[in-house]
Amino acid sequence: MEKIERQKEITERLNAAAKAYYSGTGELMTNYEYDALYDELVLLEKETGTVLAGSPTAFVGYEPSDKLPRERHAEPMLSLGKTKNRDELKEWLGDKEGILSWKEDGLTVVLTYEKGELVKAVTRGNGETGEVITANARTFKNIPLSIPYDGNLIVRGEAVIGYKDFEKINEENPETDASYKNPRNLCSGSVRALDPKITASRNVRIIIFALVKATDTDGKEHDTGNSFEKSFIFLKSLGFETVEYERVNAGNIKDAIARFEERIKDNDIPSDGLVLSYDDLAYAASLGRTAKFPRGAIAFKWADETAETVLRSVEWQTSRTGLINPVAVFDPVDLEGTEVKRASVHNISVIKELKLGIGDRIKVYKANMIIPQISEDITASGSLAIPERCPVCGAPAVIEKAVDSEVLMCTGTECPAKKVKSFVHFASREAMNIEGLSDMTLEKFIAAGLLHELPDIYALKDKREGILGLEGFKEKSVNNILESIERSRECECSRFITALGIAGIGLSAARLICDEFSSDMEKIMNAKEEELSSIAGIGPVLAAAFYSFMHEPANIETVKALTKELKIKKSEKTDGDERLKGYSFVITGSLVHFDNREELKALIERLGGKVSGSVSAKTECLINNDAASSSNKNMKAKELGVKILTEDEFLSTYLEGIGLL
Repeated sequence: MEKIERQKEITERLNAAAKAYYSGTGELMTNYEYDALYDELVLLEKETGTVLAGSPTAFVGYEPSDKLPRERHAEPMLSLGKTKNRDELKEWLGDKEGILSWKEDGLTVVLTYEKGELVKAVTRGNGETGEVITANARTFKNIPLSIPYDGNLIVRGEAVIGYKDFEKINEENPETDASYKNPRNLCSGSVRALDPKITASRNVRIIIFALVKATDTDGKEHDTGNSFEKSFIFLKSLGFETVEYERVNAGNIKDAIARFEERIKDNDIPSDGLVLSYDDLAYAASLGRTAKFPRGAIAFKWADETAETVLRSVEWQTSRTGLINPVAVFDPVDLEGTEVKRASVHNISVIKELKLGIGDRIKVYKANMIIPQISEDITASGSLAIPERCPVCGAPAVIEKAVDSEVLMCTGTECPAKKVKSFVHFASREAMNIEGLSDMTLEKFIAAGLLHELPDIYALKDKREGILGLEGFKEKSVNNILESIERSRECECSRFITALGIAGIGLSAARLICDEFSSDMEKIMNAKEEELSSIAGIGPVLAAAFYSFMHEPANIETVKALTKELKIKKSEKTDGDERLKGYSFVITGSLVHFDNREELKALIERLGGKVSGSVSAKTECLINNDAASSSNKNMKAKELGVKILTEDEFLSTYLEGIGLL
């Protein structure tokens, strides 16, 4: 019974880690930890004869996002069995010919072509169901949109972002480094973005690794000579970039592995190993599959390069949730051709398991040759002191249980690190529109003591050297941030009011208030509650919230400090145009004529309309450029008989003469 309980525990931990990793939202454990737990689970399942529902040994991939349309794969997309032993790989191949190729580390995508045109792209998802990302796939920089093949073609490939592009994106946008720890996570987030412009900006490539199906115009299967290698040759002739490979046999496979290994340091495409497939397709198919693995291919994973060093200190960084994260600082070592001197330690549980202490001799490695991690504390003194107070606000720090780990939390209710949401809102596009000040960047600035209150944003120009001293910030990215801050000094009154984060006061309500008081900040700050509530579109609830905010001493001080830094202009008036009054709209998907949905929402509200987050019988129309989408909102609109209009159709129908088309 204890073994079954342990299986349940491991299954829960591995699934949580896999979901975070494959969805691009972060990493909950190191590769060492994941592999060790996975291997333990395999042994337990053999011993108990039980495989629990949801076991990662039986299922693969991530759960698709609710934000993208889903589609079931015609055939399950299986994972591969793996080994780190070269002799096992040679034994697996036996007397057969094989194809040894890179195991690219990105996001698997299935492409479908009909009559020579790309018609669909779907992610791997959980192996059974994926997400439709056709619009995003069309922006992959090397994808053929048309091919010289009139039949129906289905291929599988790995969407990837190269190391050079990853580093360039991090240099220009330091917040990306905080959100996405490696090219694989950045690629996953980019490919599955809701706005294709984001995907296009990330230089995503697609490397094809398998021909799934090719049906000629006469309905017969295309002849590739029963050869995996010849299928690659066929795909290359159509314009696809295929994965690099070598043809191998038992006599030369170890030499081939060595050649691939030698090229790792210079390979721009992230890889976490190799794939060995039988060249004889009929033989591979005859072997069948297990519940999770096809028997015609196997993965070879590299053993991570490790180095010994000495732990010199641990930095504690408070996040917006109050979580105080430990980061190890050690004597620099060379790993995979780069200097490494810092590594995340994740949480208190990891510190205790490793028995860390300052001055201890430790082993470090790069997970997947990218992410620095500590694999072992050789000294294991266990002497590291856990902080008793938050490094940002000085409030007591307490250890709490989170899932299966212990974490350190700040108890301070007024901790600046927890105020990051107000900073993010202030810098957002619909407010002050300060590019580069993302939540992750602001979190770093706050943790470093560079920001305490909103007016501090305009003092960052005097703290340039301090910003450059933070990890991940380069000359160009810092210049971009500071220039964007300077541009924001001249702003419309309504955007400034919106930026203050007053409950219920969005850009539309802010414009109404600014109109009423001619964008005079002194009049706005001293407006009486009854004056505010008499404004059409404001009402008593918003008036009370606005009045209360403007009469809080701390808020008065903040507003006055900010107005000294800014040149506030009159806001664009509504001019009494309320053509959308009485209409309720829902917006979904990416837009063409507006930078984002908030911008369109603000226009609709300025013209008297309302924007809801869900479709109902009262919805005038759903605005969606992908009218054929199978999304929940589209399905609901069709069910209720609500019109689905593209952005252009909406503008020509409801906003004729507004000057956007």
